[in-house]
Parts: sequence; structure tokens; C-alpha cells
Amino acid sequence: MDKNLVIPGSEPCDDDACAVRDALLIIGGKWKSIIMHTVHNQGTIRFNQLKKSLPDISQKMLTQQLRELERDGLIKRVDHEEMPPRVEYSLTDLGISAGSVYKTINIWQKEYLKTINNNRKNYDESKTDQG
Repeated sequence: MDKNLVIPGSEPCDDDACAVRDALLIIGGKWKSIIMHTVHNQGTIRFNQLKKSLPDISQKMLTQQLRELERDGLIKRVDHEEMPPRVEYSLTDLGISAGSVYKTINIWQKEYLKTINNNRKNYDESKTDQG
């Protein structure tokens, strides 16, 4: 297994737990999955269109997340060097391949969300009772 570091300064790790952790650091987080899902569904999309599709994200955060996705090779950025500026984003083949991961997570979430919410409710109630 390649021991390239996903987390700068961390020790190389080649077990399955580290592989999952590293994958989630690359494609996970609050915004990356939503950004990639939106770009996948819309195809090539301009920055402002993407921003309008994600009204809760700040421009700064969207820019940061797009740069990270571009750096990892999941998103392609094309600057058409026109006036007014026109920059477009699309998924790379690598980004498209991540779709199967998101699909698996989506299936898991739909199957178990009710159970998880019940577990949370029961846990919270038990902690309140102990007060």
C-alpha cells in the first residue's frame, strides 16, 4: 500500500482504518460531498451558479473547498480568461469515481438514519434522567 500522507505531519499508516479515515478526509466534511453532488448533477457549472445552489455556504468556504477538491484532482477548474471573468468547474474522472462511495453512504444513511435518531433520543433521555 502507498504510504503517502493525507494528514500532514502524521505517521504513515497502511491499515484499513487509516484508509477509511484518509478517504473521508479527502471527500468528506460538511461541504465537499454537497459540492461534488451538485457539480455531478449540474455538469459543468460556474462559480456563481454553484454558490446559488448552496445558499448556506459562504463564498470564502466555497472557494476553499473547491481549491481542496481541485488540488486532490476531484474537480477541474477552467478559467476562460475572458472579461467578465468566467470560471467553470466540473468533475474529473477521479471525482466521478467517488460517486460510488457517496452512493454507498447514501444507501447506508437511508437504511439506518431512523435507528440512529432513535439511539440518540434514547441516549439523551437516559442522560437527562441521570441528571
